[in-house]
Amino acid sequence: MQNRLRNKNANNPDVWTAVHHLQKAIAAGGVDPKLLALVHLRASQINGCSACVHASVAAGKKAGDTDERLHNVAAWREAPFYTDAERAALALAEAATRLQDGAEGVTDAIWEEANAHFTEEQIGAINLEIALTNFYNRINRTIKEPAGQTWG
Repeated sequence: MQNRLRNKNANNPDVWTAVHHLQKAIAAGGVDPKLLALVHLRASQINGCSACVHASVAAGKKAGDTDERLHNVAAWREAPFYTDAERAALALAEAATRLQDGAEGVTDAIWEEANAHFTEEQIGAINLEIALTNFYNRINRTIKEPAGQTWG
């Protein structure tokens, strides 16, 4: 796959400054980086973004997650490797990401389950992570960003 855009960062530095501020806000939200990587991974799998799948696996490993958990997130409902809190976050990520599929979106039940496991600040950070992941996925799919590349 050949990237369609040679210099991604120079196109609008204000956008990338804003994105970095969002990343800092997400990191300050009190959510385990392993969980954020799982959320990023699941949304990226749904959207078919190989660059973000690759990046989220690397982020998960850097945060101390295992290959077993990272490789099974696509089947998290059937895999025994995730906590109830992680399952709630993954359900939230899927529901928020699948909006384009005409799916119901984030139901009250999904929201209540997330609310049972996370503070409002943490849910805000998880929600921002989902939104930012979808942002990255759409950009990367549009410009054909290959897996393993960096955004420098």
